[in-house]
Amino acid sequence: MTQIFHILLNMLNEMSPYILLGFLIAGLLNEFVPQRLMSRHLSGSGFGSVLKAALVGVPLPLCSCGVLPTAVAMRRAGASRAASTSFLIATPQTGVDSIAATYSLLGPAFAVIRPVAAFATSLVGGVLVGKAENEKEEPQCHDCAPADTDQPKKEPWTHRIGHALKYGFYDMVQSIGGWLVIGLIIAALITLFVPDDFFLAARQYPLISMLAVVAIAVPMYVCATGSIPIALSLMIKGLSPGAAFVLLMAGPAANFASITVVSRAMGKKCASVYIATIVASAILIGLAIDYLMPAAWFALSSSFVGDCCHVATDWFATGCTIVLLTLLAVALGPGLIHGKLHHHHHEHLETNQNPENMKATYIVKGMQCPHCRASVEKGLAEIPGVTSVKVDLATKTAVVEGDYDPAAIRTTIEKLGFDLG
Repeated sequence: MTQIFHILLNMLNEMSPYILLGFLIAGLLNEFVPQRLMSRHLSGSGFGSVLKAALVGVPLPLCSCGVLPTAVAMRRAGASRAASTSFLIATPQTGVDSIAATYSLLGPAFAVIRPVAAFATSLVGGVLVGKAENEKEEPQCHDCAPADTDQPKKEPWTHRIGHALKYGFYDMVQSIGGWLVIGLIIAALITLFVPDDFFLAARQYPLISMLAVVAIAVPMYVCATGSIPIALSLMIKGLSPGAAFVLLMAGPAANFASITVVSRAMGKKCASVYIATIVASAILIGLAIDYLMPAAWFALSSSFVGDCCHVATDWFATGCTIVLLTLLAVALGPGLIHGKLHHHHHEHLETNQNPENMKATYIVKGMQCPHCRASVEKGLAEIPGVTSVKVDLATKTAVVEGDYDPAAIRTTIEKLGFDLG
């Protein structure tokens, strides 16, 4: 246990200053970049919308589960399949938080190549989907899309800064904090228990190594930031930088949940192009890293390949680690407790079936983060007759009250990319 603690502390000390900076920038982007501006520029067809979707998606701090309802909403608002696919590919692979954390653990080469690869891959995927669909799409029902109520905010700057800090240091921590902890624990276990030369033999067959990584990464859900310590620990054990990059690229962008949602929302052809583009691009760029780029670019810091049980004293980094751990405890602790106390509520409950004032509790499968919760809450509130909606992320439930059509609940949930339990 002591060794695992030291490994985790070393990784946290390296990552925490950059992660906190990323959270701050994420909050500022969310508060001061109007959503209506993004929607207007992405709700079109052709290469221009694909390019804009890629440019917006690369820095946007949304994980895979958070990007799905956002992309589905874009599609409903009139965005082409090409632009929506470009956004889906670019966004979960990177973000301001994960780019900063990548630099802290894996160095500048990975930190530069990762967003560039996400941008290029999203362009390719969007263009291929556009050609596959011939961009002859039926017009979207703009009446079904949420009205643009994102008017310029009149609040004082102090309030808006407060909103930005809450989003960055609470909502974002709720979104990726759990996966970051899981990634760190997996990385520590690999570092401690996997032999140091475990992957050295695989370096002779890089393509096979990358295919094996794809086979593991695609079914596994891991966010862009949580994949970084896992990639680091695998490289320490001898995995090539190119194969580690495949994990960084394919792990966050492609998983069974995202493939299912893309297939349902945009068609099987689009989903096939989506997954093929991610896998093929990850392997091609991984091969380029191993064969065409200087190995010195991807050399790991001596603090990781040396004595894993030694923790260097850096008071600033240690302070940032304490702040990050406190944020994780505040954001994740109540949800875990609440989830355990209310685990028995994970049944489909309906009460008060009086048509004039129906109140029902629904299980919404697939919600993973505050973005998912907000999307479901907003979508259900727009159903005619609904007077009250309360969505609980911990129990995956939505309590809906009013005089509404129950069939509209399922339709709305599925349009948003989730499943009704």
